[in-house]
Order: sequence, then structure tokens, then C-alpha cells
Amino acid sequence: MSSNISLIIAREYTTRVKKKSFIILTILFPILMAAVIVLPVLLVMHSERTQTANVLVVDDTEIFINAFENTENTTFSYISGDINQLKQDAFDNEKYDCVFHILGNSQSLKTNLYYKKNLPSGLQGRLESQMNEIFFDRLLQDSLHIEPAKFEKLQELTKVDVTTIQVDDKGNERENIAEMNQVIGMMCGFFIYFIILFFASQVLRGVLEEKTNRIVEVLISSVKPIQLLIGKIVGIALVGLTQFAIWVVLTFAILGCVQLAAPNLFQAEAATEMAAGAPDMAQSVNIFQQINNYFPISFTEIILCFLFFFVVGYLIYATLYAATGSVVDNESDSQQYTMPVTIPLLLAIILIPTISTNPNGQLAFWFSMIPLTSPIVMMVRLPAGVPLWQLLTSMGLALLFLVFCVWFAAKVYRMGILMYGKKSSWKEIFKWLKKA
Repeated sequence: MSSNISLIIAREYTTRVKKKSFIILTILFPILMAAVIVLPVLLVMHSERTQTANVLVVDDTEIFINAFENTENTTFSYISGDINQLKQDAFDNEKYDCVFHILGNSQSLKTNLYYKKNLPSGLQGRLESQMNEIFFDRLLQDSLHIEPAKFEKLQELTKVDVTTIQVDDKGNERENIAEMNQVIGMMCGFFIYFIILFFASQVLRGVLEEKTNRIVEVLISSVKPIQLLIGKIVGIALVGLTQFAIWVVLTFAILGCVQLAAPNLFQAEAATEMAAGAPDMAQSVNIFQQINNYFPISFTEIILCFLFFFVVGYLIYATLYAATGSVVDNESDSQQYTMPVTIPLLLAIILIPTISTNPNGQLAFWFSMIPLTSPIVMMVRLPAGVPLWQLLTSMGLALLFLVFCVWFAAKVYRMGILMYGKKSSWKEIFKWLKKA
């Protein structure tokens, strides 16, 4: 029996890993993941370096003349006169990229920013920020008779910095960033949903293909239906684990190469104050080392739990999908059987944002205990810290439910795989379960 199962596993595994779609997706996905991380940073840095702006300031209030601070990418010039004529001259001569008009004779400050071709990225925000600071300093001096420098010193002295520290069940303290836990939890939830559904659907399509092409009749003559079922599910599971392992290795390899090529791209600078009179120093920290300090559990635990819930979640849905494929003749008919199983999975996806904001609430707890939703919900909760008894209970319930799914799928698969030209009803399926 074991030799037959091994042959089926080898057949499923080798057949799928040799497909062009497997090779392309295995190589393309890590590149896409690395690009999602790297490209936005590169684009922002490139735009900040290359986009320069010469701004003509026309200030009717005369409050902001010579007040804006020039930067490496932005220079300000000041001219008074008719705004319409100044706009025309500025754009016709292409000497200025923008004309910033500060209107007078108004109870509140009103401004217009004119541009002809492209508005430099972030220019509007920088103008608003500088204007607010300049106008506030003027208000301090004229109305409250307070020097801006003294006010800034007072602000610095009264500045409050709140550090969030999470305490585990053993009393250990760890500095933590809740927002990062939410982001990582949501990413893990969406990713495990994708790969569970993707590989479980492959089982469904594989069973339907073999049944439609009558290949299963040849296979059943040599092996038992339960052997064919186990071999197919385990073979595709190994394909998924292989692909996942390659994704992880290649993604980190690509990011590592990018970090070596551009060290400043993946370093966070933490300013440290020296002794009085000494200049500030910047301490460069590798981002992979720094991120690990933000989690109440280690990355090793996250990866191990991810692998467990992926394998168990996949096996649960793969067995149920395989049973579905055995009782129908085409994929369209399978929808009415897979929908009751898929609804909990979709519900878990819908609730990910809610659960990520309150990972220890009652909703998150109960959905992390239900085997059909626990692979997703528990991974969303995990980065924020989950009590060990809850994690073990969730794992135990998932394993028990998996045993039930295997028993259910074996009964249905054995009876339905050789039935053709007829879509079995739920009543017939329940009758199969009563048979030995």
C-alpha cells in the first residue's frame, strides 16, 4: 500500500513541478515580492533627487517675502506685481516651474499654486508646512510677544514620547509597535488564504480532469481509491511546500543582493545623543535585525506556525475539494458543493481588518478556534502575541477536524469517483457515509 501511495505522490509531484506555470510562478513571485518592497522606495528617492522646482512667490500680504527656506531641490524667488502678467512671463520664458500666489485683503490666508507642466512631488505639502510655521512664528512675536526660538526650546522640553511595551504571560517585557503587528498579521492572513485556496483548487481540478478523461478507471484498477486520494493530496502538498520554500529563499536572496548593492536603502538611522557639546551621531542598523525586535515572538515561531497552519489548512480544504470533485463531472457543478466550505474562508478574509485591530477580542478568539477559519485568523493574531494554550487548542482542534475530513473524503471519494453522467445529491452523499 505504501509503495502505491509513494508512486502516486511522485507522479503528482514530478508532473506539476515540471510544468512551465510552476517554474514561471516560482521565479516570478519572489521578484514581484521584492519589487513591491524595493520599487516604492526607489521611486520616491529618485523623484526627490531629480524633481527640482523653481518657484516664483507673489506675496500680496508681504508676510512671507524672503521667508521660505530654499532646499536642494526647491528654490524660491520673490516678485511683486500683477499676478496675471507675472504668470504669463514666468511660463512663457520657462524660467519658473510654479507661481505661488499668496492673496491679500482676506480674513484668512488664501493661496493659489499655478503650474503649467508637472507639479513636483510633495511641493504642495512643503509649502503648506512652511507657511504654517512662518505664520505661527509671526503670531508668537506680534500677538504673544514670544520669541520663536524660546518657544521651540519650551516645546522640546515638554515633548512626551510614549513607548509601547508588551508584557507576556511570564512577565517578560518587549518593546512593541502595534501597527507593525497589524500589518504583518494581515499579510500573513492574506498570503495563507491565497496559497491554501490555490493548491486546494489544484486538487479539485486534478480529480475532475482524471474523472473526465477516464484516467481514474485505469488508476483504480491498480490502486485503491483511498490510496489515490492520499497520493494526490500529499503530492500537491509537497509541491506547495517546495514552492513556498523557494519563494522564501529567493525573496530574501533578492533583498539581500539589493541591500548589498545599495546599503543605505535598507538601513534605519537612529540618532543618538552624545555628551554635551559633542555632535550627534547616526547609528546604522540592519532593518532585518531591527524588525525582529518589534514582535512578541520570534520569526522562527511565526514561520513554524505558518507552515503548520498552511499544511493543516491545505489538507482540510484539499480533502473536501477532492470529495467535491469526485461527485461531479465538471467544475461548474462543483460550486454548489464547495460554496459551503469556502464561505468560512471568505468570511475570515472579510474579518481580517477587524481582527487585526483587536487580535485578542472575542471575535478573533472564536474564529481562531474554528478549524475552517483558524489557519487564517490565527496567523493574523500571532504577531500580536497569542497565549500558548490558545495556540495549542487551535492546533489540536484543526488536527481533529482534519481526521474527520479525511474520513469524510475517503467515504465520498470511494463511491463517487466512478460515477458518471449524474450529479449526486446531498441525500445520496449522506447515504454513502453510512456505508462501511
